Amino acid sequence: MPNNGFLSRFIWTSLAAILLALFFHSFLYHYFPDILHPDYFTGKDKQENAEPRVVQARGNLAEDEKSTIELFENSRDSVVFITTRQRVMDAWTRNIFSVPSGTGSGFIWDDNGHIITNLHVIKGASEAIVRLADGRDYKASLVGASPAHDIAVLRIGIGFQRPAPVPIGTSHDLKVGQKVFAIGNPFGLDWTLTTGIVSALDRSLPGGDGRTIDNLIQTDAAINPGNSGGPLLDSAGRLIGINTAIYSPSGASAGIGFSVPVDTVNRVVPQIISRGKYIRPAMGITVDSKLNNRLTQHLKVTGIVILSISPGSAAEAAGLQGATITPEGNIIANDIIVAVESKPIDSVEKLLARIDSFKVGDTITLTILRKNEKIEVPVTLQPGE
Repeated sequence: MPNNGFLSRFIWTSLAAILLALFFHSFLYHYFPDILHPDYFTGKDKQENAEPRVVQARGNLAEDEKSTIELFENSRDSVVFITTRQRVMDAWTRNIFSVPSGTGSGFIWDDNGHIITNLHVIKGASEAIVRLADGRDYKASLVGASPAHDIAVLRIGIGFQRPAPVPIGTSHDLKVGQKVFAIGNPFGLDWTLTTGIVSALDRSLPGGDGRTIDNLIQTDAAINPGNSGGPLLDSAGRLIGINTAIYSPSGASAGIGFSVPVDTVNRVVPQIISRGKYIRPAMGITVDSKLNNRLTQHLKVTGIVILSISPGSAAEAAGLQGATITPEGNIIANDIIVAVESKPIDSVEKLLARIDSFKVGDTITLTILRKNEKIEVPVTLQPGE
């Protein structure tokens, strides 16, 4: 019998030879296939009379697919593509040039040629061109804007074959989980449809000019640069919001987009069309966010401290009381707003947003904490500045 050392060497040598052969074959197969298969690249191994494969019958589209297609086809013509230009001066020649500034989306508001978009889409532009779905281009004029809501109204002179305005829905009755559809022009790719759901409601975001935009709809429908100003629709094809912003570390969609709710749009836009601007409802009180945080923490209460009352204001007529300043400079709170229409208020931003949901002339009921007692005070809102 062969000794164990010889048998072990034989086995290891055989395994090494097999592995070397496999490696060599793999090397030839990947890098020199024509050596193993001489006709690999010659086309000699071909089949005569090859035919296209038989197409498999698809069957009917699913009902949700049909409804989505119908929604897009019915809404597409109401959405517009907005390009902006900006005038710049050549530092050497002093000549003025008009250069491309950006792109965005918008939608037809009414039969008078009014176009709704975001203010940040046209901000800083010297001109805006609106392109309709049929390819017609119109130079737009600016009617007015509301920076507090990031809404701008443009107007184009449409003659015949007017596109239909987007049907208006409501946003106060939206539910998390509802299907939503966004149509816009992301990255200049015109008339793109994305779908998703309502992810959350009553979100707040800082605006570009330091203001806070409140009561936003959060959605996971893909919203990218260029979608701004486009419509967010419900499953009935009704407008429920204006796509306005995304949260994204990369600048592209990360599944978190925000839209200005249509209830806000339907309140703000008519004023812009009529007056060129939006006049916010107000009470004639002075409040301050940072100071309010310090005062409420010191007093261990939740609410908004009224710092002062404007003479002749709605707040003065309602009997509200501002804070008192002692000779030493200390602030003594008198009236603290803790709720509006029975809904608790915990920040200045929420107070302003809640007041903004009403109209000038509306009478609202404030819950006031005065001398450790809660009282109800009706206030008729006046035009703000």
